[in-house]
Amino acid sequence: MELAKITSKGQITIPIDIRRKLGVKEGDKILFMEDRGRIFVMNSSMEALRKAQEAFSGEAERLGLKNEQDVADMISELRRDR
Repeated sequence: MELAKITSKGQITIPIDIRRKLGVKEGDKILFMEDRGRIFVMNSSMEALRKAQEAFSGEAERLGLKNEQDVADMISELRRDR
């Protein structure tokens, strides 16, 4: 468990061990999410990536893409069509 103090401006310093676990550095954004009365702190970039992965889940199978070469071939075909 880590402890942080809130300044008069509502700012906190995230302890180094927590920053490392979140994979955040200076200038990065963090996300606060609430779930059933609990607040979670997340790396916003990683959460965006997770949501994108969820959104694309199953698309490769739907398109019949089995490997990287299938993806490269599809991209080449799309570029030719433009």
